[in-house]
Amino acid sequence: MSTAKFGALIGGGLAVVWAAFGFWVFVGVAAASLVGSLVARVASGEIDLGRLADALRGRRSSS
Repeated sequence: MSTAKFGALIGGGLAVVWAAFGFWVFVGVAAASLVGSLVARVASGEIDLGRLADALRGRRSSS
């Protein structure tokens, strides 16, 4: 599945949640999806928390 199709599927699902349950449930589901995506990327090694913390502190890494 391409990234565009996957994004359209997620957007459609969020639109259904918004229509059925309201705006604040939509915001909660979207926030939970973002957190789940972040946790999955950290668990799979795509995101290095040490480098992320350094970037947020304003430290540069030279590699």
